[in-house]
Amino acid sequence: MNVPLPAVKLHPVERARGVRVVLGPTNTGKTHYATERMLAYPSGMIGLPLRLLAREVYNRVVERVGASAVALITGEEKIKPKAARYYISTVEAMPRDLDVAFVAIDEIQLAGDLDRGHIFTDRLLNRRGSEETLLVGASTMQRRIEELLPGAPISSRPRLSKLGFAGSKKISRLPRRTAIVAFSVEEVYAIAELIRRQRGGAAVVLGALSPRTRNAQVEIYQSGDVDYIVATDAIGMGLNLDVDHIAFASDRKFDGWQYRRLAPAEFGQIAGRAGRHMRDGTFGTTGRCAPFEAELVEALEAHRFESVNMLQWRNTDLDFVSIPALLASLDAPPIERGLVRGPLAEDQKVLDALSRDEKVMRETKTKADVARLWDVCQIPDYRKLSPGAHAELVHSIYGFIVRAGRIPEDWFGRHISDLDRVDGDIDTLSARIAQIRTWTFIANRPDWLGDPEHWQGVTRQVEDTLSDALHERLAQRFVDRRTSVLMRRLREKAMLEAEITASGDVLVEDQHVGHLSGFRFGPDPLADGEAAKALNAAAQKALASEIEARARRVHEAVDEAFVLANDGTIRWLGEPIGKIVAGEKLLEPRATVLADEQLTGLLLEMVQHRLDLWLAQHVKKLLGPLVELETGEGLEGIARGIAFRIAESLGVLERAHVAEDVKNLPQEARAALRKLGVRFGAYHLYLPALLRPAPRAFAAQLWALRNGGVEGVSQAEVPHLAASGRTSLAVESDVPNGFYRAAGFHVCGERAVRVDILERLADLIRPAISYRPGITPGEPPPGAADRDGFVVTVAMTSLAGCAGESFASILRGLGYVCEHRKGPAISLATTAPAQEPAGVSAPAESPPAETTAAPSEAGAEPSCATAEIAAQALPEAASAPNEATTAEDTLNEPSAATLTEAMIDVWRPHRQPRPKHRPRARTPNRETNGETRRPQQRKVRKPADQPDERARAGSPAPRPGGRKAQDLLSGERQHKDPAWASTERPRERQPDPNSPFAKLLVLKQQMESRGKN
Repeated sequence: MNVPLPAVKLHPVERARGVRVVLGPTNTGKTHYATERMLAYPSGMIGLPLRLLAREVYNRVVERVGASAVALITGEEKIKPKAARYYISTVEAMPRDLDVAFVAIDEIQLAGDLDRGHIFTDRLLNRRGSEETLLVGASTMQRRIEELLPGAPISSRPRLSKLGFAGSKKISRLPRRTAIVAFSVEEVYAIAELIRRQRGGAAVVLGALSPRTRNAQVEIYQSGDVDYIVATDAIGMGLNLDVDHIAFASDRKFDGWQYRRLAPAEFGQIAGRAGRHMRDGTFGTTGRCAPFEAELVEALEAHRFESVNMLQWRNTDLDFVSIPALLASLDAPPIERGLVRGPLAEDQKVLDALSRDEKVMRETKTKADVARLWDVCQIPDYRKLSPGAHAELVHSIYGFIVRAGRIPEDWFGRHISDLDRVDGDIDTLSARIAQIRTWTFIANRPDWLGDPEHWQGVTRQVEDTLSDALHERLAQRFVDRRTSVLMRRLREKAMLEAEITASGDVLVEDQHVGHLSGFRFGPDPLADGEAAKALNAAAQKALASEIEARARRVHEAVDEAFVLANDGTIRWLGEPIGKIVAGEKLLEPRATVLADEQLTGLLLEMVQHRLDLWLAQHVKKLLGPLVELETGEGLEGIARGIAFRIAESLGVLERAHVAEDVKNLPQEARAALRKLGVRFGAYHLYLPALLRPAPRAFAAQLWALRNGGVEGVSQAEVPHLAASGRTSLAVESDVPNGFYRAAGFHVCGERAVRVDILERLADLIRPAISYRPGITPGEPPPGAADRDGFVVTVAMTSLAGCAGESFASILRGLGYVCEHRKGPAISLATTAPAQEPAGVSAPAESPPAETTAAPSEAGAEPSCATAEIAAQALPEAASAPNEATTAEDTLNEPSAATLTEAMIDVWRPHRQPRPKHRPRARTPNRETNGETRRPQQRKVRKPADQPDERARAGSPAPRPGGRKAQDLLSGERQHKDPAWASTERPRERQPDPNSPFAKLLVLKQQMESRGKN
């Protein structure tokens, strides 16, 4: 706030009366001396360059004389007790109407600053205490003081410690208690982020931060939570920090007009912050800053800088008659040597912009209006949006004041509420703080609001809330609290306290440093840097006792406390403590302990012994029947070999691999194997009790261990799918078939079907293939078709858990081929009996000769007898329409033409054609017992219209599917002796008289009888 004091026209000699000047470099105790001199008087005032420094001095004075005697006055904060005797203020906000015994102005060398210089010059020339005035600053002001205040006593104070040059160092190698100086927000943030990663964190001090935020950041540095502070040149203005080294990361700054290199005196003001009281300090360069020249280094070490040539000045004897008169008075040139009119300040720019507004010119009529306009123009632009935006805000406030005398509280409160939010990042919070500081300044004007004290509290609360939130964001981003706290404890050489939570988290000094999983400690990957070794050392002390306690609990744990995961990890109460590996035998895996080096000796043996016992019991519990089969107790010969093969295949053995052995297996041996749980299926020899999810998942793990593991994510999911209850699943190309088999599945084409489901599917297909329309008595089973074919039913697809092409892939994998033809699956069948029956039941007793045609052993496709019968029946039906109509009404069945329209897929067993044998060479007749044997007569194939012996005897026709396919479907191989089939007794079951086949036979018999008649 550029508030002019009343103009005081003092002669230079009178101006110097009662003035004392103390000059010297940094760390000379000048500010402390001024404070002590003020407290020696009954009343006093001190003007300081920064609000942050003013707060620091205020706290120090309060400790000495009490809060009721001390006032704090800044542009944004006012603490004014009624009985205040001492006033701590910023130079801009020094009260105008106070008559105190002592007045001090700190950092008077700022009178040469382009932005604020005219304020310091005005205080230096015009503000006086009734008894003493003390001017404190750098030695560069000595010549100007001697000219402006002739005769004023000037004393110099030497620096309390030495300042030396330490050269250039990398940021990662800077010593602790270092302040790194940069001149842009982006560079400050980048350096602070680098320090956080390598050294645990850094405090951040920027001129744009609120005083509360800067205080909080300085506190985490002063308290030792962090060892580094990254700042702009804001730390050069009287901030008292325990800094041992100043590192310049840059030597150029933007001064509001241009980018320029710092002057030697500016370097000295910042570098002089290194060292405190009697402790020496150093300075140097880092990062991309160019090395200092020898002349500059010498000047900084000796504190010899060029004198300030000109002091910035602005007229304080203002003319408020009109706005043009005010502007003219502000432009008045200085009349004394050593003073120069300063550049246009921010308030003067705003006044110049408002003077061109016609509405403002009309409303500003009296001297009071002009003075009020000038007061409003001095609102600081903390927002730094743009000159136009700031001028618009000033215009609005002036309009309220000149018209209504007060700012509307609803308008003012609405702007405050918009800023009362703590969301957003660092830049967002910084922008809100800048805006609230402007409103805080307005609230501290006593005559602009109806209840200024209320709004002062509101704005101060919002600023404090935003400042605290900003401090938290800065700490979260640039401070690793864990590392900083631990580093401080290490510096104090204190014993670090470590503990382990119930969840296994390892804490050192309440900071998370890692996690104990089972018997292995995993350090936090973020815990690195200098503190990493100390953290691990402290953590190991706590881990030693915890690992010992866990080992004893594992040794005494019950079996239910252990679980084997799908990845082969043995978990105890959820903690991984072991892993299974392949043993010498498939059913004897070994367990290895997962532990760090701290688990050794007897404790390791105890854990290993307990895991071995549990794993052996686990194998017995899940795969115990396989152990019995592998032992083969009570089995001999072929049966023992088959049992070993089943155990070696983990309970699922393909029947084709032992087909000859099974064929030669006696019934007693079969019974012994069944007693051990073995089931003889069409495709597998397996143990149904071991097809449950748990045994199969464990078997898959054992297979993977024996075969070097299984790669791929999908393969690792097979045990999980086995445990999910699915009956089939899609086959992954990179998963071995043996792994599917170990998991309880059989690969059929593009699908893997569970073994027991595959056997049940064979039980559905077998009767459908065995059925012969018109020959096999009873209703046709579901899915039956002509000859040895079948069609897919819902029961089959439901059982396999898939349909369409997926189910077709299963059938092709089982050796079936598909025939796409017209339906129905079973054609209209009529038969010609050997003897004309008298009733309906006669045809069922003697199967017709047409149905006895069967494929030869050479594999020729059978002819469709039912199609021929239907072809014969249709002309006869056409020649006798009345009878056909009557029969159609009687049977209520669709015509054959209608039935043959639909296209269906009929599946048949695939037959390999037999190779044609060469005719044997004729050999001379052998004589046996004196008799000559005649060559064996070649068997003449009977015509299709003559039934063979089995047909006349009522025996069923031979199965067209071939002996091999029928053997697989039946689960047992049929006897080779052909006499067995001829001696088989026919079934006693009579056909259903209500079946369509019986009705067709009746229809044909009626038609034939009419034809004979």
